[in-house]
Amino acid sequence: MNASVRPFAFTIAVAVAVAIGLLAAPPALAGDLSRFLDDPLRAQPQLPEGGRMLPGDSAAAPCPPSWDGAVPLTLALAVDLALCHNPQVHGAWAGIRLQAAGLGEARAAYLPTLNAGLSRVHDRTAYPGADTAASSLNSNTASLNFSWRLFDFGGRAAGQRSAQALLDAALASHDAVLQQTLATTVSAYVDAQTAQASTRMRREYQALAQETVAATRRRAERGLGSRSDTLQAESALAKAVLGASRADGDYAKARAVLIYALGLPAGASVTVADDAHVPAAGQRADLQAWLGQAQARHPAIVAARAQLAAARERVDMVRSEGRPSIDLTANFYQNGRPNQGLSAASTRETLVGVSLNIPLFDGFARGYKVRGAQAQAGQREAEVEEVRRQTLMELVKTHAEADMALDNMAAAQAWLDAARDAQASVQRKFGLGAADILEMLTTQSALLEAQQERIRCQAEWRAARLRLLASAGVLGREAIAGR
Repeated sequence: MNASVRPFAFTIAVAVAVAIGLLAAPPALAGDLSRFLDDPLRAQPQLPEGGRMLPGDSAAAPCPPSWDGAVPLTLALAVDLALCHNPQVHGAWAGIRLQAAGLGEARAAYLPTLNAGLSRVHDRTAYPGADTAASSLNSNTASLNFSWRLFDFGGRAAGQRSAQALLDAALASHDAVLQQTLATTVSAYVDAQTAQASTRMRREYQALAQETVAATRRRAERGLGSRSDTLQAESALAKAVLGASRADGDYAKARAVLIYALGLPAGASVTVADDAHVPAAGQRADLQAWLGQAQARHPAIVAARAQLAAARERVDMVRSEGRPSIDLTANFYQNGRPNQGLSAASTRETLVGVSLNIPLFDGFARGYKVRGAQAQAGQREAEVEEVRRQTLMELVKTHAEADMALDNMAAAQAWLDAARDAQASVQRKFGLGAADILEMLTTQSALLEAQQERIRCQAEWRAARLRLLASAGVLGREAIAGR
């Protein structure tokens, strides 16, 4: 083998030996080395694969198996299904990996670069019109280039800080996408749960109307009522049947929206779990505490601040491009330089140098680039303030709505209890002939109205609490599971 080829053959042999060693190494060691080769500069953030961990949680839940509808769907399971199937979550995770790659590129600027070349050259020289015979040379040429930037007045440092800020912004945006997905899922789940409760209530009202029809017929047989009483009861029953049919339609639509939000097949069978949760007065939180949490943790505010930090670092990075830099270079050539003619004798050339690069004049372009970067930083600063103001204003509104919904829940429950007592009393009197059909139907209508108001207030409370958690930026799987 030619002597010039031996170093490169040795390098290839070493690479093959390392690969064989990796295959034969213990799994733990091979896994650590594989992670190092995949991300040697540690730019990728330490997040669960797929990026499904919510900002308010301590760990990410694994993706559940395919849904078969055999058991009622809980809210926690619905959240897990949505986070695993939502394409926006996958897109946000890809955005994090993209910015992490940019951070790795910025960190790589601190390391030297090394390039090698190997070629087989045939050099033939002819002398037309002369008696000298043509000559031919065959040789292997090799080159090795080393370059390392030693000093650049902070340009690389600013670039790394800017890349880190952009990665932080991508992480915050990813949290915002997760929370939006969670809010959409919980909203669809709550709507389905409310529609299911309304359907159950309508069915109960229909059964009560059927009992009233049967009671009026028994009264008529005993001579205690008229035909008109029976007709009024039957009319109320027909109305109850229509209401139950409409409630079934609303429930079917709510389930279809929920199935779409979860990413399940269109024909999936879904039955949401019953909600026996009754909010307590202790769930009322201080507004100032919510405002403090929002300013510290809300993904939109965090992302805007990270974008501002990246824009400010870019100003320093642009400034450094117009300042001197110092590079260390080393080159080794064997049998000539690349793309040049061969010499008759074997040669080896080594070059080592330190270069100082001083930008002198660029047509005033650098100053305008700095001004542009400063203007962009000013825009980002205004965006941060706007996002902060909008977020806090929305939080103040949703906090007031949650307080009002909590008060309404208590009032609606008291109304429902009173309506149930009144209906039970009139029903007993009606069976004994001490009450007429009009009083019976009036109490039934009042009970229906109280039940509807109770369901509506409960739905308003769920929605207000959801919006409050989302507005504060603390909406996580553990938060909704512990509701």
